[in-house]
Amino acid sequence: MNQNLVNMEYAVRGKVVIEADKLSKEGKPIIYTNIGNPHSVGQSPLTWPRQVMALVDLPSEVGIDNPNCQTLFPQDAIDRARELKAMMGGSGTGAYSHSQGVPGIRSDVATFCEARDGVPCDPDDIFLTNGASAGISHILTTCISGPEDGVMIPIPQYPIYSATLALLGGRQVGYALDEGNRWEANVEELERSLAEAKAKGTTVKAFVLINPGNPTGQVLSRKAVGEIVKFCFKHGLVLLADEVYQENVYCDGKEFTSCKKAAAEEGILGEVEIASFHSTSKGIFGECGRRGGYMELTGFDKEVVGQIYKLASSGLCSGLPGQVMTSLMVKGPPPDGPSYASFKAERDGIFGSLGRRAKMVAKGLNDIEGFECNEAEGAMYVFPKVTMPPNAASAAEKEGVNVDTMYALSLLRETGICVVPAQGFGQEEGRSGFRTTFLPEEETMERAVELFKVHHEGFVKKYS
Repeated sequence: MNQNLVNMEYAVRGKVVIEADKLSKEGKPIIYTNIGNPHSVGQSPLTWPRQVMALVDLPSEVGIDNPNCQTLFPQDAIDRARELKAMMGGSGTGAYSHSQGVPGIRSDVATFCEARDGVPCDPDDIFLTNGASAGISHILTTCISGPEDGVMIPIPQYPIYSATLALLGGRQVGYALDEGNRWEANVEELERSLAEAKAKGTTVKAFVLINPGNPTGQVLSRKAVGEIVKFCFKHGLVLLADEVYQENVYCDGKEFTSCKKAAAEEGILGEVEIASFHSTSKGIFGECGRRGGYMELTGFDKEVVGQIYKLASSGLCSGLPGQVMTSLMVKGPPPDGPSYASFKAERDGIFGSLGRRAKMVAKGLNDIEGFECNEAEGAMYVFPKVTMPPNAASAAEKEGVNVDTMYALSLLRETGICVVPAQGFGQEEGRSGFRTTFLPEEETMERAVELFKVHHEGFVKKYS
């Protein structure tokens, strides 16, 4: 077997989740807070996108062209489905598209990016992808050409980066986020990390920024984003801008700034290579199973883009339902249409509830003795630091697991709450904790916070 595959780890669906699934089959109720999978834990899908999706999938004679269609679907859903089907040549979602995605949908994405960033976006720079993950894999595959090649990733990080680098045989070069300063990034740490990697013989090719943060939930300041863009320009690094949570900003006074916009404001747009990613899985849509998303390339040499296009072409194209959902994410119902008010009300309801849960969970965890937790300014997670009792580490060693995993398994078995051990994301030496989402319904999360406290008190008593 490929030993890179054997050595690859992906904590989000690792040992604790396997145990949770086993307990669930045995009849134990499980609260899954291990993964950003909104619909699986009760978030309702938005109505209008699903209506359009249904009409795009249906044969026209029983859908958009059926005389009774207006009795079941609003006119703006019918009109949008007709537009999308025309973009696909009338074939609907059952045929392959262009390898970069349906041209009309790429134009929708380009219009969205222009409105967000205030600078032009060429649809030819857009690749529609099976979620953000496929685009990330394309860029890392393009960058890693040998075992000495490395990529700078934040610590803590989302495990797709460490897992993909392990599979490709590359090196991960961690740069630490400052937990004491709300997980902010700073240039001094970036320079230290890069210099250390070079001293070890690593050829650093790229830099990963996750903003808003996963697992940390921070929203980086405009200053920090600008410094990162300039750092990548200075050192000739490809910037992977993981921006899938850009809609999920809950903290007053915080706002999302894209790397492309920051590059434009710093006067280096087109001079630094930026691959930015967005996804229908996150935001307010939460359509994880659709596997929709896009990648925008700016500042790349045309020959390199051609090689990335070849790689994308080897998979023929991304799934058409995901492409359609991506279009609906970036271009909602018209403001003067019959669906706009209800669509906005559904979105506002989901967003408001997420914001309340973000504050409630962080506060509840901080009220537990031995917990320290930064408030989630964005995304869908908190990443608390947990002070372990003195005998926990030795007990974990006897069990053949790290102390974070032992803690998470104990939490699961005693309360039914499934979290991800912090070690799977990376953290400073001596730190312990876990990542939890706050996606389950508000009442469920309130109960979960109570259970976190009861479990921790019992765990401390057992291992003190």
